[in-house]
Amino acid sequence: MTPEAWQAVRLSLLVAFWATVLSLPLGIWVAHLLARGRFRGRGLLNGLVHLPLILPPVVTGYLLLLVFGRKGPVGAWLEGWFGFVLAFRWTGAVLAAAVMAFPLMVRAIRLAIEAVDPKLEQAAATLGASKVQVFATVTLPLILPGVIAGAVLAFAKAMGEFGATITFVANIPGETQTLPSAIYAFLQVPGGDGAALRLVAVSVAVAMGALAVSEWLARRVQARVAGREDA
Repeated sequence: MTPEAWQAVRLSLLVAFWATVLSLPLGIWVAHLLARGRFRGRGLLNGLVHLPLILPPVVTGYLLLLVFGRKGPVGAWLEGWFGFVLAFRWTGAVLAAAVMAFPLMVRAIRLAIEAVDPKLEQAAATLGASKVQVFATVTLPLILPGVIAGAVLAFAKAMGEFGATITFVANIPGETQTLPSAIYAFLQVPGGDGAALRLVAVSVAVAMGALAVSEWLARRVQARVAGREDA
């Protein structure tokens, strides 16, 4: 492949990695709120979390541009106080990918939390454990397979995100051109089908590799949890 194509692959991996890592703590917290919380506005929070799944990706990208662009309220504040620019930068691609992948992550983790018997958490609380200790010692070990599944889903979605990314950060080679954007660019030029097909193959290989690793990790976690329960 051309150096430009390899650059798009590396940037996609970088964007997907940071989008997953940075959104994972927030995803676990929000999933726990939705699964266990009983508060006013819970339905609104659930709707906001899943909104990127319903809206067209281009609309999500445009909203990000309005808010986090250089003239947007948050974007102007970030640039004025910290000199940090998101629009038309690879960091903006991380934000767009994280926003689009967040609902899939939260849903997978939320289902895992809801599958945990609340009586186990209540038993730990009656023994004097705080809410943080209950979550860290009881809930989190039991939901680790779900956390891994959510992280892999988010990584795969971030790798394949196109609409929101190209709207928010454009398609600048070497700066914001991710794997899907590079495939799109190659398809727009005569004779670019071969290069696009090679990038498609790379995308499929990365996705299959991520799924294989997630299955392996999930089985190891489940085996450890089962061993603790037997003990």
